Amino acid sequence: MQKFRNGYVRAKKSLGQHFLKDLSIAQRIAETIPSGRVLEIGPGMGVLTQFLLQNPNINLTAIELDNESVAYLKLHFPQLHLIAGDFLKLDLNILYPEGDFNIIGNYPYNISSQIFFKVLEYKDRIPLCSGMIQKEVAERLASKPGHKEYGILSVLLQAYYDIEYLFTVDEYVFAPPPKVKSAVIRLTRNKRRRLDCDEQWFKTVVKTAFNQRRKQLRNSLQQLAGKGNPILEEKIFSMRPEQLSVEQFVELTNLLQPCQNSEYSIKTTTK
Repeated sequence: MQKFRNGYVRAKKSLGQHFLKDLSIAQRIAETIPSGRVLEIGPGMGVLTQFLLQNPNINLTAIELDNESVAYLKLHFPQLHLIAGDFLKLDLNILYPEGDFNIIGNYPYNISSQIFFKVLEYKDRIPLCSGMIQKEVAERLASKPGHKEYGILSVLLQAYYDIEYLFTVDEYVFAPPPKVKSAVIRLTRNKRRRLDCDEQWFKTVVKTAFNQRRKQLRNSLQQLAGKGNPILEEKIFSMRPEQLSVEQFVELTNLLQPCQNSEYSIKTTTK
């Protein structure tokens, strides 16, 4: 527990809280976003917040779900624009009606994937997203085709962002220490404004393919193409999902596009 004049901020397992103690690491994380409007997720007791507030080029807003942390932040950082609430339920278009904004945080391990899925929803307005997450998740996001860590989030995020694995953080710099190592990553919006395919169908294809990641695509995607569909004989369907780049998933999506919303089979295909 971390004591302050108004009581205690207790790390709550249900919220995935592990308070960072090392100020040098907090400062390095803060420096990953040099300027602009910044939304900090889950500031806790403000270890990262204090460095962001010191940067005159940053216009900071923070959102915190934990009531004890909210009380602490209001007491120690009265100048902070603080929202008491759940980031996953926050309408970012209301908070930022127009223009770009960046995202940063020491993200709760239990919702980090959900946070990144939400970032994708606002990808055209979020040029930069950085922060600390579980090392295993960071490796997954930054992984390239051909590696076992490469998965759904790798493909969906790398379609729109360049992802950098910046550095690893050991367990002992947290209170309480987590059972796993952490890592700091940075997502920078790439030049791809849109994919050369139906983007919703792209998500469906990627998620369906990785649901059976050990199988060849002709087996895992049979439910989308239809059993016996001759399109499954195309060479790309002999590959496994972790072997495909974003561009190849785009190609795959376009191949499967005629199958969308239809009962595809050899009979209907060969008419």
